[in-house]
Amino acid sequence: MAGDLQQLVDALGARLGRSVAIDDRRLRLLAHSAHHGEADAARVASLMNRAVPAELAEHAAAAGAARATDLFTVPVRPELGVTVVRHGMPIRHDDTLLGYLWLTADEGPAGPEEAEALRQAARRAALVLHRAHLREEVARSRERELVRDLVSADPVLRAEAARTLIEEDLAAAGSVVAVVATLGGTPGEPLPEEQRLALRLAVEHARLRAAPARTLALVRPDHALVFGIRPDAGDEVAARGAEEMASALVARLRGELPDVPGELCRAGVGRVHPGLAEAAAGYREARQAAEVARATGSGRAVTSYARLGVYALLAKLSPADLAESMHPGLRDLLHPESGAPELAETLRVYLDEAGDARRAAARLHIHRSTLYNRLHRVEELTGLCLAHGDDRLTAHLTLKIAPLGRAR
Repeated sequence: MAGDLQQLVDALGARLGRSVAIDDRRLRLLAHSAHHGEADAARVASLMNRAVPAELAEHAAAAGAARATDLFTVPVRPELGVTVVRHGMPIRHDDTLLGYLWLTADEGPAGPEEAEALRQAARRAALVLHRAHLREEVARSRERELVRDLVSADPVLRAEAARTLIEEDLAAAGSVVAVVATLGGTPGEPLPEEQRLALRLAVEHARLRAAPARTLALVRPDHALVFGIRPDAGDEVAARGAEEMASALVARLRGELPDVPGELCRAGVGRVHPGLAEAAAGYREARQAAEVARATGSGRAVTSYARLGVYALLAKLSPADLAESMHPGLRDLLHPESGAPELAETLRVYLDEAGDARRAAARLHIHRSTLYNRLHRVEELTGLCLAHGDDRLTAHLTLKIAPLGRAR
């Protein structure tokens, strides 16, 4: 595709005596001819990065780029680096927008001759981009099929999928980290179509930032999964890269869904695993991290499995196991109709502070005598004795288990 588009812009540039560029529909630069006029900051950034910031894409959209069916103009916007007017011609195939052809106004107006030349070139470019789109769709469909196998319960199927992904050049060999993005819905229940579309767009945005064959992705009914593959990186670098990708996913989701509370857009990151054959374990970890964050109300947008602490163990238990593990007296106290929410919160803070009454009282903004009175009341209602280590451990685990049990 790149060679065909380059020949097209070179021929058109020579015919018109002007610089010509082709972007895809997201304004990523695909091909460009030699530049004859002024190169503004936006042009230089496009040449250097092969991408444009969201603000510039929004500027083009405001000029009617996405709706255009013929020649249109993008005005200057100095604060975005656009100091030269651009003439654009949409590249469409069966009314589907595939990209844009561009001329800059500093090299002269886009008169009837230039407009007709752009139309002809846009028709040829549409055929090239449409063929590339079909090939990409076939590859993505194959990838999705293999990623489903990669995270299946069948170890033989997982091993075969890992081998095939590498053999078919859909993925590189190397260490793998899973990232799962969620939008706060109930696990297992499909999200609304608008939210699933936002997940797909966020995943696509994340993949554009990565080198070819360095990511694998799958959007499921209630979450999105992205595997980051780092052939030449140590565990620390791979983990940091995955957390950066997770942060980018969350930021993109919040931008795509302004009506969804930001705290519902979360991502979980699994541990680093040595290869694709172990990717399923990383997927489970990333899902558990995301679910724990949702269940516990964690304020972090990105939660790493490696930092879950005791929740990494508790999240593996079934709802029945969780319920059975809770202290019965404390379970009653935690019931929404118990009428004593401040007692459970006081106990939680006291235990989180390792039994330090001074720090616990300060966090709760109460006097220490009030703290002791509440703890004494907890002992009376639950039968626990907080002077005993085993009872403290039982109480602390029950408080950790409670939000996980409610979430399921």
